[in-house]
Amino acid sequence: MGKALFSVENITMQFGGLTAVDSFQMSMEEGQLLGLIGPNGAGKTTVFNMITGVYTPTKGKILLNGEDITGLKPYQISEKGIARTFQNIRLFKDLTVLENVLIGSDQHIQYGLIRTVLRLPSFFKEEIQAKEKAMSLLSIFNLQDKADWLASNLPYGDQRKLEIVRALATNPKIILLDEPAAGMNHAETEKLMDLIAKIRKDFKLTVLLIEHDMKLVMGICERIFVLDHGEKIAEGNAESIQNNSKVIEAYLGVDIED
Repeated sequence: MGKALFSVENITMQFGGLTAVDSFQMSMEEGQLLGLIGPNGAGKTTVFNMITGVYTPTKGKILLNGEDITGLKPYQISEKGIARTFQNIRLFKDLTVLENVLIGSDQHIQYGLIRTVLRLPSFFKEEIQAKEKAMSLLSIFNLQDKADWLASNLPYGDQRKLEIVRALATNPKIILLDEPAAGMNHAETEKLMDLIAKIRKDFKLTVLLIEHDMKLVMGICERIFVLDHGEKIAEGNAESIQNNSKVIEAYLGVDIED
């Protein structure tokens, strides 16, 4: 194993007397594609919420390149290079597809208030560059022809893709995908697998995904973490996870190979 790009050390999240996640540990090296799975209510999205600053862990640390980022605000964590999508789609549905992507890139805009008010050439230059980048990202997901659509008018699967595009617009080092294949049919999921693999390679990303589609998880993840009732019960490659008795019991007979 090389040096970890990102790690969580014994993070715990308690809500009153309820422990949603208990002493969870994991690490990711640069360029890895990892999975986080478990039954409904296992604590997976709570882990994502702690990593991205929605929740501050009750205990434990979150480290990015050795820097303790525990308790930072979501926008601060985004600026440091961690982006995410959401289990329940959170687009600006009254804005266009292009505008949603441009919002993702806003944190890297350099022109400032004075250049914006005075409409200096540098302002227009950055605006053009941001739009060109946004359209390039949309083309990866075949959404460029829908750039002027309202996000609310996109089919469900395309809304899922748009969330990924918006996350990519923040120039992340790490991207967290929360059930990216939810609501997609088999053919759409197959295409999504290919797209996730492509953006990981092309953008040199480290990827952590939550997913219930076991074919997707087993097909692309190099290592998989399994949560049940807030505790990590297994960690390993696809084969070891498929044959782990604790994992099989947690899924109550669900075929974790498909």
